[in-house]
Amino acid sequence: MPLYKSISVNSQTTVKIWKIEESYTELVRPLDLKPQSLERVLGMKSELHQRGFLSVRHLLREFGYTDQDLDYDDNGKPYLKDGKHISITHSFTFSGVIISDKEVGIDIEKQRDKIAVIAKKFVNYEFNYLDIKAKDYIKKLTVIWGIKESLYKLFATPGMLFREHFLVIPFMLEDSETIAWIDYKDRKYRYNTAFLEFEDFTCAYVIPE
Repeated sequence: MPLYKSISVNSQTTVKIWKIEESYTELVRPLDLKPQSLERVLGMKSELHQRGFLSVRHLLREFGYTDQDLDYDDNGKPYLKDGKHISITHSFTFSGVIISDKEVGIDIEKQRDKIAVIAKKFVNYEFNYLDIKAKDYIKKLTVIWGIKESLYKLFATPGMLFREHFLVIPFMLEDSETIAWIDYKDRKYRYNTAFLEFEDFTCAYVIPE
């Protein structure tokens, strides 16, 4: 399937989402991969991960880039050689890319009940407004995880902890946006966040104010 969704966040920022329905062969055939990328994809044990990796390269093409334009820093954070900021995600049958003039982060997660089991590992302040008996509890947890994962990708700093350093302001699912903070080493950073749902998945992304 071609591009699933495109979101113009603002004049400098765009999100594109791909629904992965193609086979590995269909995805890899039109791509011109760098030797490092080819080695990386061939080394993946899961075809699902291979297809996720390749679908991200198709999203790059939708933006007008190729695999040659993408690289990674020492912390594994992706960057584009023209100076634009990029963040990448893939989960099961969806992948997403956000590109902006500012630092950004994006995450896609499948909505699953088992997130409640690990909630205490990434939720602290947010328990003040979450209702564990509410019908939307799993969906809200998935939004919070997606926002915090996006913040972690944006900051790309080893040692940061979801539970201790990231904070998501109260929100309603129908709002589709909220504010998030990073409180790290006596400094505070505020971010605009947005989220959307599709086919039992949640996508969240963050950009600085």
